[in-house]
Amino acid sequence: MSERAGLVTFMGNGLTLVGNPVGVGDAAPDFTVLTNGLAPATLADFTEKGLILIAVPSLDTAVCDLEARKFNKEMDSLTGRAKALVVSMDLPFAQKRWAEAAGVANIVTLSDHREAAFGTAYGLLIKELRLLARAVLVLGADRKVAYMELVSEVTNEPDYAAALAALGKVL
Repeated sequence: MSERAGLVTFMGNGLTLVGNPVGVGDAAPDFTVLTNGLAPATLADFTEKGLILIAVPSLDTAVCDLEARKFNKEMDSLTGRAKALVVSMDLPFAQKRWAEAAGVANIVTLSDHREAAFGTAYGLLIKELRLLARAVLVLGADRKVAYMELVSEVTNEPDYAAALAALGKVL
């Protein structure tokens, strides 16, 4: 498992990413995470033509909350064709409370807290914080990475328009 230093920062301080990085054109690695009901979920469980994988540090932060809500709104018109998976290290119970309070219905929140399988499979686990780096990946029906943005400053938002344009191309 590789370590990459300095690709992302938190409030200007460099961090180390752990895991196997993926890039555009790569086959999306499988992972096992937990649903809000504590059931295991894998990439194969999601069969929509297009998937957006959204890695966030914690839904309990303002930027992550905003990001998840924005993607939830955008996914409203894509039901049945695409799905957005928001993955964080938050406990499933916390994710469930957040989703209920936020009133989101068009995204799926998934927890990587147990094994960090998603974070390491995609090279997004922050070694110093044991949180996920902020990233957005778009997968097509072939489950290859069609788009990836690793947000260089963890406290910044991603490029929503670019991610949604990439999703449109795979649909």
